[in-house]
Order: sequence, then C-alpha cells, then structure tokens
Amino acid sequence: MLRADAESPAIAAGQQVTVRVPATSANLGPGYDSLGLALSLYDTLTVETLDTGELLFELAGEGAETLPRDASHLVVKAITAALARLGFRHAGLRIIANNVNPHGRGLGSSACAVVAAVVAANALVPAPSQRDRAWILQVTSEMEGHPDNVAPALFGGLALSWQDSDQYSSTCAEVSPQVVPIVAVPDYELSTEAARALLPASIGHHAAAMNSGRAALLIHALTQKPEFLLAGTEDYLHQSYRAEAMRPSAGLLGALRAAGHAAVVSGAGPTVLVLANGEAEAEASLEFIRRYTSENTPDVAWRVMKLAVDVEGAKVDLHRR
Repeated sequence: MLRADAESPAIAAGQQVTVRVPATSANLGPGYDSLGLALSLYDTLTVETLDTGELLFELAGEGAETLPRDASHLVVKAITAALARLGFRHAGLRIIANNVNPHGRGLGSSACAVVAAVVAANALVPAPSQRDRAWILQVTSEMEGHPDNVAPALFGGLALSWQDSDQYSSTCAEVSPQVVPIVAVPDYELSTEAARALLPASIGHHAAAMNSGRAALLIHALTQKPEFLLAGTEDYLHQSYRAEAMRPSAGLLGALRAAGHAAVVSGAGPTVLVLANGEAEAEASLEFIRRYTSENTPDVAWRVMKLAVDVEGAKVDLHRR
C-alpha cells in the first residue's frame, strides 16, 4: 500500500470538498460490534487545500469549547493518514467543522469525524488515485478499531458488518419506513474505552445462543416486521454489565422496556435509543421519556429527539479549480 513521504506529491491548492456524515447508533441491543444504524443528525466538514503550509481550523457546535484546533485533532490526523495511504500529502489545509453530533454519548461522533476526513481526503486526490468505498470502509474501520459505526456513517441505513482477520466488510439493509428512531441524550459522557472495560472476558454458551437468536430477529424486525422490535432488541452480551456506569440511562432503559417500548443503549452509551413502530408509538415513547426523566432524573438534563433513518450515508460536494 502506498505511503506518502516528503517526496510524495502535494494536493493542488485551491480545491475544496464538503462532506456531510450522519450520526450512528451501534449494537442496537444484541448486535454487539456488528449492527449499526444511520440517523438523521449530521456533522459537516469542509476541507480546502492551501499551499502556505498553514493549518487553519474553524470549529463550531459540539466540542467547540474543548477540542483542539491543531494537528492533534482527529480530523487532521485522519486526513493526513488517508492522504499518505493514497500516496499524497497536503501543503496546508483550511478546515471548517460544524459538529451537531454530541460527543461521548454513544452516537458515533468519532466515527463520524473519521469517515468525513477519509472521504474528504479520497475526494481531493486526482481521480485515477481515488479508491472505492470498500477501501474507505477498511481504512476507517482500522482507525476506529471496528466497523459498526463507520459502516452506517459511510453507507447509510442499517449496516451489518463483520471481520475476517484484518479485513472488514459490511452490507446494508433497507429499514422499514415504520421504524422511527428516538434518542434521549443525557448531559453526561461515557467513553467507549471505559464502557468496554466493564465487559467480562467471556460469557456462557446459553447467553450467546440467546443473543444470536435475538440479533437475527432484530434484523427481521427492522426490515420487515417492526412488531417484533421489542423482542428483537433484547440483549444478553453487554448492556447489563455497563449499567453501573450510566445509572440514569439504565433506569430509563429498564422503564421503557417494561412499558413495552423497544429501547436499547446507543453504542457504548449513555444515550438511550428507542426504535418505535410507527408515529403513534413514537409519540407515546416521547411522552414516556419526558415524564420519566422529569420525575426520576431531575439532576440530569436530557435532549430528546425524534429522528429518521438516514439512507444516504456520507455525501460529498466537491469543487476543483
């Protein structure tokens, strides 16, 4: 694979690409590290090539108060690494990032940034050197360590992903129009690393068998039979082990499920995702969340949003001079 060095050609100055990438929810209950859903909540990244050797970084929205605006930012590192793998380098960049996806909440914010960066880098190199989206999936999965968030961010819809040795693959399924995603985003963060550290090294055969059955049912429910969403979202692998790290979210999750709503932890948490069957159930879920959080978690501020399933994935708008 090509690697860039000081002798590699620099991308021509004056080119600009804008990439819009959806937020994602991974796992979806039993689909641990394998299922992901693209959601209609979008980050936008604009990258312009310069010939001045400068890095100019404008950042608005989520993370604007805390994230760096230099070469240590994840977007800059991912763009530089992707260009290197394509055999190029940049002589300077102007980056404008508008972040809507909450950080550290289980909605794939880092995957969103990595996908936007690698898609932008691939669009900026000359056409003969550009690679397909299977290559982008491989590179972004390596950067993230797993494909469950980057795949839906890249392709849209419901992504089913798997790994063979060091090769990542994904295929997409069309979600039933009856499925309405609702997210309840609390005002506290939980890192993926911290959440993974809570998981046991192994589980019993019975739990694994139960989980595989629910994961299979979930795909059927999401694509054809939404009436099975509650049963299909039952998890036996990870959510219970992580509950202590996000007690307000775990309480909301348990209450929603007890009331008949197909609720799961979004990614590593602490956001709670409800997969509602139709608009009437979506409205009932929204009302339940607002009432429960008001009465039971008065010290936690929640952002509750009714979203849609994004079906386009990463979108590119490219301008060349």
